[in-house]
Amino acid sequence: ELEKLGLRDDVDLHVYEVPVEYQTVQRLIPALWKKHSPQLVVHVGVSGMATTVTLEKCGHNVGYKGLDNCRFCPGSQCCIEGGPECIDSIIDMDAVCRRVSALGLDVTVTISKDAGRYLCDFTYYTSLYQSRGRSAFVHVPPLGKPYSAEQLGRALQAIIEEMLDVLEHSEDKINCQHEH
Repeated sequence: ELEKLGLRDDVDLHVYEVPVEYQTVQRLIPALWKKHSPQLVVHVGVSGMATTVTLEKCGHNVGYKGLDNCRFCPGSQCCIEGGPECIDSIIDMDAVCRRVSALGLDVTVTISKDAGRYLCDFTYYTSLYQSRGRSAFVHVPPLGKPYSAEQLGRALQAIIEEMLDVLEHSEDKINCQHEH
């Protein structure tokens, strides 16, 4: 849906479907970062438990015990051996949540610090590690429970545009501080 809607004109949007497989994630996420060198990667995952659109603040390295779609689970039960326990996104999710909520869309946006220790969290952590925090993860409920594809597409469009805006403003502040 987001691919149909697109983002603002100055943004190149690349959409990929990532299989629910630990080993594919370990190969694919670094390859996509290398191929595109993006300003930001936003992962979107469906959560059967979600009733809101949920912005995840951080990814976790350990605790992966569930089998993936290939019936595989990492023996170490972690994403990156020796990596930090948790990596926060550099995106201020509280600010994004406030800004998107203020737009008056017909979708509720919330914040979480636990993406679930399955492939969503595994993918997020892998991307955060690869990007030094320049990643985001959005959990959405299943289609129709309660939102339509169109509602979710518009919400994701607004969320990503706000994330880019927050990121650009925080980088402006960083650059400004370095000049003095």
